[in-house]
Amino acid sequence: MATINTFRNLFFTVVVVLGSKISFGQLNARQSIAYCASQIHKTLSQLPADSVKNIPRSILSGQQQWQFINYQDWCSGFWPGILWYAYEGTHDQKFKTQTDKFSRELTPLSTMKAFDHDLGFQIFNSFGNGYRLTKNPDYKKIILASADTLATLFNPKVGTILSWPRPVSNMEWPQHNTIIDNMINLEMLFWASKNGGDKRLYDIAVSHAKTTMKNHFRPDYTSYHAVVYDKETGKKIKGVTHQGYEDDSMWARGQSWAIYGYTMCYRETKDPLFLDFAQKVTDVYLQRLPADLIPYWDFSDPAIPKAPRDASAAAVVSSALLELSTFTKDKIKANTYRDKAEQMLTSLSSVQYQSRQKNSAFLLHSTGHKPNGSEVDASIIYADYYYLEALLRLQRLQKGLNLRNALK
Repeated sequence: MATINTFRNLFFTVVVVLGSKISFGQLNARQSIAYCASQIHKTLSQLPADSVKNIPRSILSGQQQWQFINYQDWCSGFWPGILWYAYEGTHDQKFKTQTDKFSRELTPLSTMKAFDHDLGFQIFNSFGNGYRLTKNPDYKKIILASADTLATLFNPKVGTILSWPRPVSNMEWPQHNTIIDNMINLEMLFWASKNGGDKRLYDIAVSHAKTTMKNHFRPDYTSYHAVVYDKETGKKIKGVTHQGYEDDSMWARGQSWAIYGYTMCYRETKDPLFLDFAQKVTDVYLQRLPADLIPYWDFSDPAIPKAPRDASAAAVVSSALLELSTFTKDKIKANTYRDKAEQMLTSLSSVQYQSRQKNSAFLLHSTGHKPNGSEVDASIIYADYYYLEALLRLQRLQKGLNLRNALK
């Protein structure tokens, strides 16, 4: 089987190399940021008057119109986050006005009972970026309240935050479940603990990251999507890959959350354990990529090379690698991470992956939940968010500026 897989992977690489027209070189980050701004203006002109569902989430394959959501959807923070990044990258006051409006739509989440772990995606991408850029004290209050709300899902017997406090297929509810996506939401807890919030939030974030490190990964450092724990004893019941090809496969976006999450954990704690682990989960991902560095939605899908890609995973990883390259002690490895990030962004900025005239999103070819048949080969808002974030990070690095000063 190993020989067959090796031959298959080699064949796929050759196919991609022969069929690719992408030329890797230093990407003009400023030009790509301007492209994103122009696409945002298109989307702003298409927003519905409906004040209940007015936040863009995705554009399905072959379509041109956004699917819209309300503030409770887990993706609701990406659109205001994109607008904050656009304001940061262009200083266009229109973006600032619009993103304040869309951010404030999410305010009720800070005081509602937590209905899942996604408060970081929702609140920190919106109000977090807003506070970083404006220091508006109202934004800070909302972030701190949201961090406290997220902390209510922490189970000290397990050591992690409950991701889905409701019945979900194959999660053995009411046992405790944790998904790899939750690593990203720890950033809000770290920030709050250092900006006037309870110091306990820092301990919760560290506990979650270390428990996940212990239980969420296979011996080769690939990640399960979800782990189910006994809510009373904290014992691991099973690992599953809910949105991947199969339980033991490397689901691309799940691995990207791990790469980004552990890089962020090192930034916030300076614990070398997290830096070492971030590199381990990164290296297994990089080793298995096709030539253009945009992963198939799951690395084990037997339909490869005809399987859908996931540009969103590439966007997340490119942003994470730019930061990881500034932390990695081995200079050769650090340069490799930086080069790979730029190559990923070059691919994403090519005609193969940019939406351009096809629709008003930034990127094509992301995959949301393939086993469920939803948002397959689509334009998805979180792909655009991390793509623009990566471009802004790259622009700072190209100017010789400290990346840390641009982070929340």
